[in-house]
Amino acid sequence: MDTFEQLFRATLASQGIELNERQLEQFAVYHRELVSWNEKMNLTGITEREPVYWKHFYDSLTLAFYVDLKEVRTLADIGSGAGFPSIPLKIAFPHLKVTIVDSLNKRIQFLNHLSAELGLEEVEALHGRAEDLARQHSLRDQFDLVTARAVARLQVLNEFCLPFVRKDGTFAAMKGSDPAEEIEAATFSLNELNGRLKDVHRLELPMEQGERHILIIDKTGKTPAKYPRPAGTPLKKPLARG
Repeated sequence: MDTFEQLFRATLASQGIELNERQLEQFAVYHRELVSWNEKMNLTGITEREPVYWKHFYDSLTLAFYVDLKEVRTLADIGSGAGFPSIPLKIAFPHLKVTIVDSLNKRIQFLNHLSAELGLEEVEALHGRAEDLARQHSLRDQFDLVTARAVARLQVLNEFCLPFVRKDGTFAAMKGSDPAEEIEAATFSLNELNGRLKDVHRLELPMEQGERHILIIDKTGKTPAKYPRPAGTPLKKPLARG
């Protein structure tokens, strides 16, 4: 373990997340594979080691500061891209059963390769649109926790994600800058999809790596039958009153 890994480990430990040597090695392999595959396809604009660790790995794990992942069994990550936040969360909390949804098959291939390289079990990467997959009985209203990181505005994201959340489960939207305007615009979609905003948490990433916000939304009932609307519609016509 080098000096930087010691710092990464200690910073997470201060937030109650303890990583062992095996987990630190998994993060090292993750970074290596991310850089390698990024030469063939666009996974991330960040490839240098320290920014990847803080802006991708640590940022993903901040969800565990506000949601007790020990009480979560099933996690769905919608629009995961290069595996954020679900793969870092799976590394740190191996008991999680993870389902990843992404619309680009190349990213699914990367995630399947990555899961094998990291020795992860109970990780399923699904190729498809969230609006279509949320209609499947095995996925609809099923997950304890659903998350999305930097995918779309909340008004749209609610329709992508809440249909996957079980009644009394949680949707966590991971955002960058102040989401107050997004929250106001999303009031109608939250009500329509049986979501209730519980908390908004603000944090700063270490080493001045940026501001983040995590929105915690409770699912108060099953998804109404008319949602989600056909693929592409939520983006073109976000849910709004009137």
